[in-house]
Amino acid sequence: MKKRKQRILVISDTHCGHLTGLTPPAFQLNEFDKSRTKRNKWATMQKESWREFKKLLRRYEPFDLGFHLGDLIDGKGKRSGGVELITTSMDEQAGMAASVCNTVRLHANKGFEWYGVSGTPYHTDADGDSWDDVAARRAGFAKFGSHEWITVNGCTFDLKHKIGSSSVPYGKGTAIAKSRLHNLLWAEMQPKADVVIRGHTHSPFFCGEPGEWLGVICPALQGWTKYGATQCEGRVRWGITIFDVNKDGSYDWHSDIITTNSQKAVAVIHA
Repeated sequence: MKKRKQRILVISDTHCGHLTGLTPPAFQLNEFDKSRTKRNKWATMQKESWREFKKLLRRYEPFDLGFHLGDLIDGKGKRSGGVELITTSMDEQAGMAASVCNTVRLHANKGFEWYGVSGTPYHTDADGDSWDDVAARRAGFAKFGSHEWITVNGCTFDLKHKIGSSSVPYGKGTAIAKSRLHNLLWAEMQPKADVVIRGHTHSPFFCGEPGEWLGVICPALQGWTKYGATQCEGRVRWGITIFDVNKDGSYDWHSDIITTNSQKAVAVIHA
């Protein structure tokens, strides 16, 4: 079969089951009334996020492959006592995540396949069961593991979820460059990658050398959380990443970042 350009959708950190995770319509909260209750805030945010996700799918369709970089579900939420969850049922969270992945198939070419990696055990392996794996099986992933390499038209992608972060914005490149170096050191046992992609930090970044390699930390599809607001300072970015891999293995890529209006903070004006 002759090679042709392949369009890849890369998504990460959907955290299905969390109030700010990517939530298909069947699982979204309904507003009680017109008051500004917290429930209504989450309901509005879920609807807006799903609407923006569908816009992105329509903007870039059709897709030939999909990469999911992990944290398909949010887990038990033990750090917050579960109060930030839509549901504590891992089975239901896995159903949400499978619904997200199956929605992408509606915007894909014939023969579309999903590939992915499992996320952080805190989120995905509640009580010793890997629910990211369960979600991936339900969504019919072609391959799903801890660390995967996918070659498209001769271009090899290195997929893994976790990547280190930095407490300073200008240090974000160190971790992804280190992943590239480890890939080279492992070259006798692992495929040498042209593109190293990671998730986990919810804060995108990229670096590399033209014509040699590219390292990309992808944006998340979860908004910011109460736990994150109290414990973290890094900027959260919401969006997807697109790769177009040409017949000769060269590629074009970019991340499409969306600012969700429902989570914009405003200052209290003291008269």
